[in-house]
Amino acid sequence: MSTRSAVRLDHVTRSMPVAFACGAAVGVLGGMIGLGGAEFRLPLLISVFGFAALSAVILNKAMSLIVVVTALPARLAAVSYSDLAPHWTVAVNLLAGSLLGAWAGASWAVKMRTSTLYKVLAVLMVVMAGALVYTHTADLGGLGLSGPLLAVVGVVAGFGIGVVAAIMGVAGGELLIPTIVLLYSVDIKVAGSLSLLVSLPTMLVAFACYSRDGSFSVLRANHRFTVVLAAGSIAGALLGGMLLGAVPDIVLIPALAVILLVSAVKTARHAAPPKAAS
Repeated sequence: MSTRSAVRLDHVTRSMPVAFACGAAVGVLGGMIGLGGAEFRLPLLISVFGFAALSAVILNKAMSLIVVVTALPARLAAVSYSDLAPHWTVAVNLLAGSLLGAWAGASWAVKMRTSTLYKVLAVLMVVMAGALVYTHTADLGGLGLSGPLLAVVGVVAGFGIGVVAAIMGVAGGELLIPTIVLLYSVDIKVAGSLSLLVSLPTMLVAFACYSRDGSFSVLRANHRFTVVLAAGSIAGALLGGMLLGAVPDIVLIPALAVILLVSAVKTARHAAPPKAAS
């Protein structure tokens, strides 16, 4: 492909209308299952918009932060403070691990070779697909842990979630919600709000870590693109929320899992060295 053709392709794929439309599509998918949809946005940033792995992760993290900050007031209005207050220890327990995990995950991501990061992202997309199916099909019930054991497991789980969220640039609700339900036997609606309270500071820590790396300049170079894609995600999430329940979970969840698995395969292919020109 000539340089002129490459520039033209870049102009088309990163145009603002395309960015908004893709963000809206991601938002609808996430809104229909009550999540932000960042796990679907990441492969778009890589495959459709042509960002390298670390740049895509940093952009995805910035957009996830915008979406969570926007969604938090509405979520807290739906679930009152009186419902959340008795569970403040849950958030503290998970944050004790997730803040460390976020810093560690972001630190590892900036040090990874690009090919390795593509492979890690592909594996994590498969993990997200499994978590999505499990959360919406399994009968989630408490594990019956208590005392010091529960506190230790909570910190370890938080650490792992923080690592995954930082490396993928997602809020982590896909993992946080089932973890909160399983470990602390919290109602799933309350768990959704608690997950946002844990996600926000966790994302800020990862964001701070990424800001120390030279790759963070991708935000300055693409700030308008970032805002437009995030705006599309928010608009789509609102629409997806209104469509919640319109498509049966038995159809929607497997379809979304397949999307993630296909995205994982495509992302893994980016790790392969390019074939030599004939």
